[in-house]
Amino acid sequence: MKKLLFGAAYYDEYMPYDRLEKDVQMMKRAGINVVRIAESTWSTCEPQPGVFDFSHVERVMDAMEAADISVIIGTPTYAIPTWMVKRHPEVMAVTEKGRNGYGFRQQMDITNPDYRFYAERVIRELMKVTAHRKCVIGYQIDNETKHYGTAGENVQRQFLAYLREKFHDDTDAMNREFGLDYWSNRLNSWEDYVDVRSACNQSLKAEFEKFQRSLVTEFLCWQADIVNEYRREDQFITHNFDGEWRDYSFGIQPDADHFQEARAVTMAGFDIYHPSQDLLTGKEIAFGGDIARSLKGGENYLILETQAQGYISWLPYQGQLRLQAYSHLSEGANSVMYWHWHSIHNSVETYWRGILSQDFEENATYREACRIGEEFAAKGDHLVNLKKKNEVAILVSNPSLTALKYFPIEFPVARPGIQYNDVFRWMFDTLCDMNVECDILWPESENLEDYRVIVVPALYAAEDELLHRLNRFVENGGHLIASFKSGYSNENNKVRCGVQPGILNESLGVIYHEYTLPRGLVGLSGAVVGAGEHKAEKFMELLIPHGAEVLASYDHYNWKEYAAITRNHYGKGTATYVGTMADEEVLTNVCRIVLEGAGIDLSEETAGVAVHKGVNDYGKTVRYYLNYSPEERRVPYRYGDAVDVLTGEAVAAGTEITVGAWDLRILEEQ
Repeated sequence: MKKLLFGAAYYDEYMPYDRLEKDVQMMKRAGINVVRIAESTWSTCEPQPGVFDFSHVERVMDAMEAADISVIIGTPTYAIPTWMVKRHPEVMAVTEKGRNGYGFRQQMDITNPDYRFYAERVIRELMKVTAHRKCVIGYQIDNETKHYGTAGENVQRQFLAYLREKFHDDTDAMNREFGLDYWSNRLNSWEDYVDVRSACNQSLKAEFEKFQRSLVTEFLCWQADIVNEYRREDQFITHNFDGEWRDYSFGIQPDADHFQEARAVTMAGFDIYHPSQDLLTGKEIAFGGDIARSLKGGENYLILETQAQGYISWLPYQGQLRLQAYSHLSEGANSVMYWHWHSIHNSVETYWRGILSQDFEENATYREACRIGEEFAAKGDHLVNLKKKNEVAILVSNPSLTALKYFPIEFPVARPGIQYNDVFRWMFDTLCDMNVECDILWPESENLEDYRVIVVPALYAAEDELLHRLNRFVENGGHLIASFKSGYSNENNKVRCGVQPGILNESLGVIYHEYTLPRGLVGLSGAVVGAGEHKAEKFMELLIPHGAEVLASYDHYNWKEYAAITRNHYGKGTATYVGTMADEEVLTNVCRIVLEGAGIDLSEETAGVAVHKGVNDYGKTVRYYLNYSPEERRVPYRYGDAVDVLTGEAVAAGTEITVGAWDLRILEEQ
């Protein structure tokens, strides 16, 4: 990218009156240099089948081109028009709850041939009127795509074909691997296949969800192939991947496999939303950015959606909008784009606030956006294309996420209790608080040896080869931190017959036969516990060391002989196993021991101030100091003489710098 992109989604179609010229004027004053259009308006672009009206799209492109504002075109396929459902009611997805009704977006079956026919046609017609335009810099295919639970007859037929291929047409092999003899679920002939929506076999259900995720990958690749027929070489293809939603972005996405989907795009994009005001921590920005950056092997990515005002409770404090924007850049983003420019006046998202409120007047959010846009324009050449080289990675797993949905960690006492993303965020957030920056790995990643430390949250379902690779990583000098429920079953949720934690026993030097969910908090004692009272809060594995050092034990009369956390030297490296979900202070102490042993610099562990770094296009190291607190902070600057990118102030090595409340400093080493 030659410059930072700063912008918003813009919908001329939603406006209560014509104000395009006024909006462009306000955008220019705010430093907006890109807008996203078209993705939500299929019924406007094609009011009747085969009748196309791209006047709104062309009108906006004309205005933006005249104003030297770039445009990203979204294919409008995630919200279908009424006429399609009237003609072809079967385009609505059939899920476990039955056939969807019309109204909300993303209710269709993305595999339905009639839907595909109309989707392809509207994409092609849209490309014809946009691909040649100078202002169009790229395309966003679909929007936050998932499988939407589609499970109708056509999907069942495809899944049957998938199973036959996976098991080489051998029903006995599938019965053995999935344990289908249980409760007489055995399939003795492929012709006897039964719709899996009501299946009780979790291996079969998890395999179906894996298949559903593959439908999303195929769908996005299919769209990309169409766009590729028209786009210019200088126009990118992106997609706005998103995480699990718990009223904000929380963890990895359960209904899509982003690692596989990334094949469809030339540049990854991500949507990140998070709590604000006193709850702003930057952690959602960090984990979303780490995922997005890792999808294309460390390449820079686009933030295609984030909040301006957002939910009513998210109205940012003074300084927070700017702090959030630079937080994205510190992770390697080359853009900050808001959902959306204007707040709408009716329908579902009426109270999802954009940069402007419904009165369209200047407000505090707009004025802060103006400051961001001015700084991006003036200093963006020092901040764009930030390259990051991290020594720590977290290995995430969609199969484990799915498996632990069906076999909750706290089952059956407190369902759903601890879920996979809770464990992921527990470990990620701990590293985040220590200012240890991470990349994200997936089971298919081949570059384990690029890292000194790999953190593995709840890797419940994994192929033997992945576990052997982790053992080799340790043997060759790497350092592993694995949590409870790792290595427990194979990739098909078939629990391993050997002593747990399965193949990882080799490097971990620990075994266990039993685990429990105690009926109260259980104390912890040992080297990593420190002063004060610390508890094993929930799930507990009763660990028996076989050569491993005990870092923490259970402080309980019945379980005092068992370890809770262990560390083992194996080959040239170490493997640490955390057998319970202890509090963050205990996990921090565990991580500190491992990271220091691996030679990871922990000198930036500064409470309240996040420190992120990378190398810019000038070949200089840039460090962001981000203060997520309402209090001014003073932090040491330990590196070579630097210049504050935003103010031009010289900063000498070995001095302290001041970072204001909800503010930041960006230092470029000289």
